[in-house]
Amino acid sequence: MKIIINTAENIARQAAAQYQELLRGKPDAVLGLATGSTPLALYAELARLNQAGEISFARATSFNLDEYIGLPKGHPESYRCFMDRNLFSHIDIPLARTHVPSGADTSESAALAYEAEIERAGGLDLQLLGIGDNGHIGFDEPGTPFGSCTHCTALAASTREANKRFFSSLDEVPTHAVTMGIRTVMNARAIILIALGPNKAEALRATVLGEVTENVPASVLQLHPNVTIYADYEAAALLN
Repeated sequence: MKIIINTAENIARQAAAQYQELLRGKPDAVLGLATGSTPLALYAELARLNQAGEISFARATSFNLDEYIGLPKGHPESYRCFMDRNLFSHIDIPLARTHVPSGADTSESAALAYEAEIERAGGLDLQLLGIGDNGHIGFDEPGTPFGSCTHCTALAASTREANKRFFSSLDEVPTHAVTMGIRTVMNARAIILIALGPNKAEALRATVLGEVTENVPASVLQLHPNVTIYADYEAAALLN
C-alpha cells in the first residue's frame, strides 16, 4: 500500500493526477467509480481538468460499484442519477459506455451479466473506493466473502444510518443494494481508496494495520499489489 496523507483539497488534485497519468498512457482505460460524498471533490477536479482540455474520457469506459435496490427510475438519490449529476454530465465520456448496476433487475443472471460486461471491456484498470465506518467497500458489508462477485446484499444498520443524510428520513433509505463483490474489486489492476474525516479513522486503522479479515472488508486491500490510499489528517489520525 502507498499511503498519502494530505488535506482533502490536495487529495482531490493528487488523485486526479493519477487519472491523468492513466488516461495519457491508455486513453481507452476502464474505470471503476464510486458514489457518496467522498469522491465529490475528485469528480469536480476531473471535470475541471476535462473542461480545460487537460484530460479526456472520450475513449474511456466506466463501471460503478453499486446501486440501491427499490428506488424508482430517475430517483435523485439513485447512483445513476448521482453519477450523471456529479460527473458524467461534466466530462466527455460517452454515456453509452457508462455502466451502473441495475437496482430493478436483482436476478443472479443480471449480476453475472454485469461481471461479464466488465470482462468484455478488458477488466478494470483503476477502481475508486471510499470506506464505510464499519470498513465496508462498495456495499460489501462485514462478513462478505472475499471471493464474492457482483451480488445483492442487505445494508448494515450503520450504513443506512450514515446514508440517511441524503434522504428525508431513515425510512426512505433503501435496505438492500446490488454491489460489485470483493473479488471483482481485487481484480482491478490498480485501486485508489479515499478516506476523509474523523469517523473513518478507526476503519482506516483496521484496514492498514489490522489483520486481513472478512469482518473488515477493506483489509483485503493489504493483499493487492497496487493500492494507493489517500487520507486526510483526521482519517489518518490512528495510523502509526
